[in-house]
Amino acid sequence: MPKRTRFTTWRPLATAATAALTATLLTPAAAEAAPRESLPVHSYDHAIREAVWVDTGLDEDRDGRTDRVAVDIVRPREPAQQGRKIPVIMDASPYYSCCGRGNESQRKTYDANGDIVGMPLFYDNYFVPRGYAVVGVDLAGTNRSDGCVDVGGRSDIRSAKAVVDWLNGRGRAYTTRTGGERAEADWTNGRTGMIGKSWDGTIANGVAATGVEGLETIVPIAAISSWYDYYFTQGAPLYDSGPDWLSHYVESPDARAKCAAVQRELVEGAPRTGDRTPLWTERDYVRAAEKVRASVFLVHGMQDLNVRMQHVGPWWDALAKNGVERKIWLSQTGHVDPFDFRRAEWVKTLHRWFDHELLGYDNGIDREPVADIERRPDQWVTSATWPPRGTHTATLRPARGPEPGVGTLGLRRGKGTEAFTDDPRLSETDWAARVDTSTPDKVGFVTGPLTRDLRLSGSSEITVTATPSTPTAHLSAVLVDLGPDTIRDYADAGEGITTLTERTCWGASTAGDSSCFKETRARTTEVDFTVVSRGWADLGNHANSGKGEPLTPGKRYTITLDLAATDHVVPEGHRLALIVAGTDRGLIDPPADTPTLTLDLARTSARVPFAGGTAAFARATAGSHAEPREAVLDGVDRPSTTPHRVPGEAR
Repeated sequence: MPKRTRFTTWRPLATAATAALTATLLTPAAAEAAPRESLPVHSYDHAIREAVWVDTGLDEDRDGRTDRVAVDIVRPREPAQQGRKIPVIMDASPYYSCCGRGNESQRKTYDANGDIVGMPLFYDNYFVPRGYAVVGVDLAGTNRSDGCVDVGGRSDIRSAKAVVDWLNGRGRAYTTRTGGERAEADWTNGRTGMIGKSWDGTIANGVAATGVEGLETIVPIAAISSWYDYYFTQGAPLYDSGPDWLSHYVESPDARAKCAAVQRELVEGAPRTGDRTPLWTERDYVRAAEKVRASVFLVHGMQDLNVRMQHVGPWWDALAKNGVERKIWLSQTGHVDPFDFRRAEWVKTLHRWFDHELLGYDNGIDREPVADIERRPDQWVTSATWPPRGTHTATLRPARGPEPGVGTLGLRRGKGTEAFTDDPRLSETDWAARVDTSTPDKVGFVTGPLTRDLRLSGSSEITVTATPSTPTAHLSAVLVDLGPDTIRDYADAGEGITTLTERTCWGASTAGDSSCFKETRARTTEVDFTVVSRGWADLGNHANSGKGEPLTPGKRYTITLDLAATDHVVPEGHRLALIVAGTDRGLIDPPADTPTLTLDLARTSARVPFAGGTAAFARATAGSHAEPREAVLDGVDRPSTTPHRVPGEAR
């Protein structure tokens, strides 16, 4: 990993004579300032648009020949004419024909020769004139590619990795899908950055986890880091369908006719029991994070209930352990692209990131704050590190209150028990709305009104000791900020954005590929509470998070639930609540039975990361005004110094 440079401060002491002497000592090349920004000096209208098919070395569709994936390329003509080699920005996706990309669901379009005319999103319009090639890869089994979709497995990842290899002179490509004429990537220096949202970003994570040489950076947006954690959470099923459905949804008609065997493997390898099988191990990129060489610029919505924040914490921590250069944006949105929630700042920042990582420009982005966090709609703050320095875990204890199921949350160990009965008709919002009311479906534990702001930053966990009344039981735990606020309406269909009719343009356009996209604005709502972190588990997985077992009614079990990473400030005057319940409607499926669970409060606790740790929590809940030493290191928000816009996106 290259060593980071530091700012150099020049004192204004040089005289004119000194400056003149310095100028005479410098050669013209040395005197010329190093570039800090790529400029749009190349013609987009005359860019080279071509298609090649890269050999993956696999025969997943079992037709007797190795699979080839379609690679559509848009690159500036001038560098090739000048003999200069250029870097690549690559988006490998299964969505280019079935569903489209971006807030306007754009699909690839082609001319009569099969060359790309319209590449989705703004990447080619903006970056090709600035000296980058933009490459759109159809994952195996989709659009114009051979092979089969295996949902994050070997075929998916090899689809994209083979292209990185080819760009670096290690693979084979052809000018047609079935012909023998070779295509060479002699126009690129091989330096590749992968970007993409959702499945696309997931592929970027997976390819980086192979350690492939030439992949310099990835920008995963709302991306999966472990496919098991997309479908299950500690044994509890999150969706009523498996990866075979998703594979069938995106694959081409040709693949659908050939890939029945892969479909069977997906069904058999991903049983609805919630057990971790070899299929899930293969699709766990966190497990292979030590292989990652690329830098990572991660973007995620803290209220994303599609690809949840559970995919952020473990991946981020594993990358940190490996010393990977990282940057992160955390928004208040759901499953939304930053182009649609902070457009101008996103384009600017992405431009600087790629210039630094792929062109090697010293533009200072590597010395800026690591994290940008949206505190309120369109209001952003930064942290030098994330989680911020001075963040420590506090162990919070639930205790009984004046009514059944309405308890307190503090630092002292509780006594006795509390009980609830699973009601699959209710969700986290139902529980939070009635947290101060005794109801049979949940138990809630609440602090008093805070006397100062309290910042949660990172991943939490709750250890629960529970006695079930049935052989099956699911658990949900949520942390809730109780108090009025204006937030992005992540529960709305737009997941926090509204798409407008007016358009803004980002780069150059042609008749077949416009750089102009519909603007958006934040869609907000007034709330009385905000769920800030969630976690779920099957109690049958108490002994092994990857394998369940039937429960013995009346027997006590202890399990630790992982709660999703977040970064949230509970304001002064608000209260912090921990709610424990059964099925979280719409987010996990119910168990086979309808259990009553009895919690042993003395053996139940939550470990929550606060800026300032336990001392900060104690002061915020007890009214002390002493400022703890660790809290002032980096626990306070720093307003972002740049203006921010609003945004939106589809899948």
